[in-house]
Amino acid sequence: MSKKTIQILQIVVGVIFGALITLTVVRYRESQHLVTTKYRDWQKLNAILQVVDGNYVDTFSKNGPTDAAVAAVLSRLDPHSVYMPPVERNASEEELAGNFDGIGIQFNVPNDTAIVLEVIPGGPSEKVGLLPGDRLLKVDDKVIAGVKFPQDSMVRRIKGPSGTKVTITVQRQKEVIPFEITRGKIPIHSVDAAFMLTDTIGYLRLGKFSRTTYEECHKAALELKDKGMRHLIFDIRDNSGGYLDQALLVSNDYLSRGDTIVYMEGLHRPREVFRADGRGDLKEMGLSILISENSASASEIFAGAVQDNDRGTIIGRRSFGKGLVQEPFVFTDGSGLRLTVARYYTPSGRCIQKPYSSAREYSYDIYNRYMDGEVFSADSVRLDTTDVHHTRSGRVVYGGGGIMPDVFVPMDTTRVSQYYIECNRKAAQMRFASAVFDRNAARLREIDSFAQMDRFLKGLNLKVEFPAFTGKEGIRCTEAEWDATAPYLVPQLYALISRYSKLGENAFYKYYLPVDDTVLEALKGLGVKEPK
Repeated sequence: MSKKTIQILQIVVGVIFGALITLTVVRYRESQHLVTTKYRDWQKLNAILQVVDGNYVDTFSKNGPTDAAVAAVLSRLDPHSVYMPPVERNASEEELAGNFDGIGIQFNVPNDTAIVLEVIPGGPSEKVGLLPGDRLLKVDDKVIAGVKFPQDSMVRRIKGPSGTKVTITVQRQKEVIPFEITRGKIPIHSVDAAFMLTDTIGYLRLGKFSRTTYEECHKAALELKDKGMRHLIFDIRDNSGGYLDQALLVSNDYLSRGDTIVYMEGLHRPREVFRADGRGDLKEMGLSILISENSASASEIFAGAVQDNDRGTIIGRRSFGKGLVQEPFVFTDGSGLRLTVARYYTPSGRCIQKPYSSAREYSYDIYNRYMDGEVFSADSVRLDTTDVHHTRSGRVVYGGGGIMPDVFVPMDTTRVSQYYIECNRKAAQMRFASAVFDRNAARLREIDSFAQMDRFLKGLNLKVEFPAFTGKEGIRCTEAEWDATAPYLVPQLYALISRYSKLGENAFYKYYLPVDDTVLEALKGLGVKEPK
């Protein structure tokens, strides 16, 4: 870790990461100490379990009732305090850790057969020669193609401990090739894409706040700055959050010394205030942040800090509304808890946690936003106008249910034709992109610049080829329907096809963003009509 990162980490001293190392609870802070509770408050639960243990008609595993009892207790607290059996806890931690054990490929399943989209550089699959476009037929002796094999089961078979071997049989054009691959540590990237939209405007999309997020974001932003970026569009739409310390570090890069990022407080947690240290490299960078109804937790910390400090413009739709802080606890059997220990507050004092008195209402909140029309009109947004706060410059903002953007961008359904709906229903765009790759595999694999990609894509006659492709599957398209659908369908096809090149996810977003209303709104605010 760099000296600069260590210095910045000082702003997050006190972030709590608990651990239970025996079935009584031991927490690590500055030193170990036993966490006690009033045993009599829990005697009834223990008594019931003892009665069951001593009187039940059959033998049974105690793990099941114990796990169920714990889950039931936590379900009465809040929506984010959860118990995780060992397998679930390991999977959850792996997702955020920044690496996992596997073979190093990314794939999708457009038509009951997994197709490799990306082979991670330096990973085990690249070393043995797997290529984008390869179709996965078997994992060891198990057939996974053409048999409706569940995708999560496929992932579990492919992944495994470092050093173990797995044989992946693929189809490459007309050849069937088995590859014996030794699994290894695979890095998980949280930055999905980073590139220049114009000569001076950069774009960075962040998928989650994992262990490596700050280093990835910092590096990507500085590289864009070196290319002439003077304003960054930072996309955290659908980013469900992750590690708090990473949100603090990312925020620190863009804020001035002394700016409050967030503070936390709970019944058993005294208030802790986290402020920027002024050492960020991007304090002067123009900043727009894109959010959506699925931007949550750490994403809302970042967006709230920027909004309340009047540091940039928040664009999109009201964020999820998760203002509860979970602390992890781990038991010796590998299971664990994520227990809510505090609420976090934005610099203006907002707690943006949405109400959770009704578990059903909480679970269906996003669905209800669609049904109530909130995603289509700012006038339909339900704000708690009694919970008033003010940004540094005095602008009014509200607590009690997510971050309301400065610029609202409704979801646009007016362009969705019946032809487009039918194509989506059968994943025709993804399967067409795969077919284009099959015919042009060698050429696509060599493309490593947008100029080359532009020439290739413009050489495709999509007006003829795509309707012909869908027509074979019973999806008919008149010329009028094509003319109405093409302005937003063609960029999607370009994005899916270009993903098979060396440009990967950068290409996908580069070609898709020209029909992304939220990005276009951000550019409009900067006096730019569309990306170059």
